[in-house]
Amino acid sequence: MIGADDAEAIAAAFDLGDVLDFTGPCARGELGQVWRLSSTTGEWAVKESFDAGAEAPPATTRFNEAAIRHGVPAPAVRRAADGADQALLGATPVRVLGWVDLDEPDPSLDAAIVGSTLARLHRVDFAEHLAAHWWYTDPVGAVAWDTLIDELREARSPLAERFAFWRDEFVALEGWLAPGRAAQTCHRDLWADNLRRTTAGTPCVIDWDNAGEADPNQELAMVLFEFASDDPRRAPLLIESYVEAGGPGRVVGRADFSMTIAALGHIAHRIGTLWLAPGTTPGERLRLEGRFDETDDRPFTRAVIDTLLDAVH
Repeated sequence: MIGADDAEAIAAAFDLGDVLDFTGPCARGELGQVWRLSSTTGEWAVKESFDAGAEAPPATTRFNEAAIRHGVPAPAVRRAADGADQALLGATPVRVLGWVDLDEPDPSLDAAIVGSTLARLHRVDFAEHLAAHWWYTDPVGAVAWDTLIDELREARSPLAERFAFWRDEFVALEGWLAPGRAAQTCHRDLWADNLRRTTAGTPCVIDWDNAGEADPNQELAMVLFEFASDDPRRAPLLIESYVEAGGPGRVVGRADFSMTIAALGHIAHRIGTLWLAPGTTPGERLRLEGRFDETDDRPFTRAVIDTLLDAVH
């Protein structure tokens, strides 16, 4: 992991000029965290990855850049002085983006803005191939859910009975998984964490590292859940704005929620797996327990899917 002493090396690697200030971490996700670097060339977001073996392929950055050229609102990509999209500080992969002041994640973000932003993203002309990934298509499976619950119970985890409560719903949802009806390069991580309002009031799409092949119909359904499930009356406006802006996707049935089913299942399963991992600290376990609050507080169920389908049809 990087620290305050790495500021000069980062500035040199990305030709950022003289360092004026380096603070953070300012934000963190499951796979990395972000620092703020102020220099004589501007304000920069320095993103470090926790896993040196899991950095995104360079084509994801090229997709990010293509989207920006197409008008998708996103932080500017800063390439390293040698043209690479990242630099290694020791074993830690580091990327640099333009700094953008963002509001907190908000699933009630204007539905029309969400729809039109996604449509613009889905219209990006990108000829390179970025591979599909099982995270967005495959089930966790009943056996894996049951094994995880048994291990959490054996470890006396407070997550054990919370997982057990949702187990049957998780398995039933996975019974609705189906292959996509289309395929193109998508963002694949458009939760409210990554589609936000800036403090200036404009939308901004961040965290492009998971971009890859997916079904735009299924990504539209994922965004529909994230930004309209709390108030299904927002769903028609989101879809209408998406269609009017030329978005190619359509949500026509339960199978279009396959990407959401798979991704949320794997996110939940990963939370439990990390809680059990050797070396996980008590503080990190508390953080993981808090992450599972999203499942309890904003449940994704078969009934939620049917409510959203009713709203848009």
